[in-house]
Amino acid sequence: MTDPNLPQDATASPGRVRRRRRPRQRVTFFGALGELLITAGVLVLLFLGWQIWWNSLVLAGQQTGAAQAQSQRWLDEAAKAPTPTPTPTDTAQPPAPPVQAEPADYEPFAVIYIPRLGADWKRTIRETVDTERVLNSYDAGVGHYKGTAMPGQVGNFAVAGHDSGWGNTFIDLSKLHIGDRIYVQTKDGWYTYTFRNFEYVQPSAVEVILPVPRQPDATPIDRLMTITTCNPPFHAGERLIAYTVFQDYAPMQQVPSEIAAAVAANGG
Repeated sequence: MTDPNLPQDATASPGRVRRRRRPRQRVTFFGALGELLITAGVLVLLFLGWQIWWNSLVLAGQQTGAAQAQSQRWLDEAAKAPTPTPTPTDTAQPPAPPVQAEPADYEPFAVIYIPRLGADWKRTIRETVDTERVLNSYDAGVGHYKGTAMPGQVGNFAVAGHDSGWGNTFIDLSKLHIGDRIYVQTKDGWYTYTFRNFEYVQPSAVEVILPVPRQPDATPIDRLMTITTCNPPFHAGERLIAYTVFQDYAPMQQVPSEIAAAVAANGG
């Protein structure tokens, strides 16, 4: 005789209690949507990781290689050229450095070396700050603001580059110390600038690239170089501005000692 107090399953199978089968949960629209959104988020994060880190690492290597090749071409040309005969100069008033004409759009006309950013850090400077053809390109990374001064010229030689992504050109620009040297090589020789100070501005503050930064009515008397990039890294909320002042010029054969090893690594 069965005990009415026992579960039905237990009475059907004495000595063993069967587990009741849980009802299968139905997949709802919102549950499926949530899973899709999570998957999409993971894919976006993977893409950003590829774009910001791996792709930038590859592109930085390409940009360094392109700058190295351009630098070496000028070194080779200078080695083949006859040595100019020095002319007497007034030692109290050194001669003005040579200044080349403004190049055509997208033309490479300089290579910039910043030892503080790495022993082998170098980038080609092309004319204009066009995003696709200059700042994002595999053979440049730094662009020259069209209409600003040229290297060694009185006024403001202004350039720009990305902080993060597309080679991470100026991602470490904020690490500059007062007195750090920045070297600009052209077909004429080496222009040395000395870092002076930073400024943080809004993206609309275009007056930082005026001949005298932030002073539209002033007449320039100094030779300046201004570097602009986005700030903070991976954002574009503001701009980091690095101001430098011209120190000296040397012909191509007189490689600055601080970057001699990096230049020698070019094969020169």
